[in-house]
Formats: sequence, C-alpha cells, structure tokens
Amino acid sequence: MNLRLLGDVLAVFVPLSFLTIGGGQSIVADIHRQATVVHGWMSDAQFLDLFALSRITPGPGALLVSLVGWQVAGGWGALVASAAIFLPSSVLVFGLAHLWARYRQHPLIRAIESGLIPVAAGMILAASCTLLRAAEGGIWAWSVAGLSTLALLKSRVNPLLLLAVGGLLFLLVMP
Repeated sequence: MNLRLLGDVLAVFVPLSFLTIGGGQSIVADIHRQATVVHGWMSDAQFLDLFALSRITPGPGALLVSLVGWQVAGGWGALVASAAIFLPSSVLVFGLAHLWARYRQHPLIRAIESGLIPVAAGMILAASCTLLRAAEGGIWAWSVAGLSTLALLKSRVNPLLLLAVGGLLFLLVMP
C-alpha cells in the first residue's frame, strides 16, 4: 500500500466530489486531465478503456472513479477513490436537503436551481469534448457526435439506431 499514491487519489477526488452537479458524467473531463496530464497515471487509451468499461457495467456512472483508483493503487486505490467521490458530497447534500426543504419557495433557492442547470450542461458538454479528443477519431467522430446530437434534439429517433449508424461509419471509414 503506497500511502503517497492514496493521498494523491484522495486529493484528486475529494474536490471533484463537490462538482458532480448533473451526475458523474460532469467531471469526466477533469478526471481525464488529472489522470493523464497532471499525474500521468495512464495514457489516453487506458483512460478510454476504463471509461468504456465503466459504461458497459451495471452500477453508478461514477464507477469510472473506482476504476481509476484501481489502476493507480490497486484495491486500496479503488476504495479510497470511491469514498473520496461519494462521501464528501453525500454529507453536504444531506445537510443541505433540510435547508432546501425548509426554504423551498424562497426566490434565492429558485435562482440557485435555475443557475445550476447551465453549469451541469456545460460540464457534461466538456466531458463529451474531452472524450472525443482523447479518442482521436478526428473529424469523423466530431461529425457523428454533432449530427447525433442534432438528431436527438430535433426528432424522436431511437438512440440505439444512432449508435448503430455511428458504429457502421466507424467500420467503413477508420482503417
């Protein structure tokens, strides 16, 4: 057990715990930056593998955090990373829930709720852009992502159909 590595994992994920507005997806961009650029724990390809694994397995979207912790420091790293991402924000939300319920109709509370919506959307967009850059799919990946987003916004097309079309394009275009 490397205590320095565990301390680094803790220092990365405790602050991110407070930024998970909109869910775990909203912090993927910074998890990537911390794991690949700042600490050099893994390559872009390794991060993408962990991200894909976290999405195809059942459980919370924040499973990525546990996988990064595992990659960095084994079982203890996974445990520390998981506790660091879940406990701080859970304690904060528990405390704030009582205040929120008490002052629910107050204009300030409504303003905060309205202000957090674009923040969450922006963080999720940043995560998507980070993953597209790390995947190195080039103009094809960006085009498929953009067109899929437009299709989802403008119609009731099944997302699985869009995934199938994107996969087919990948097979046809990529070497």
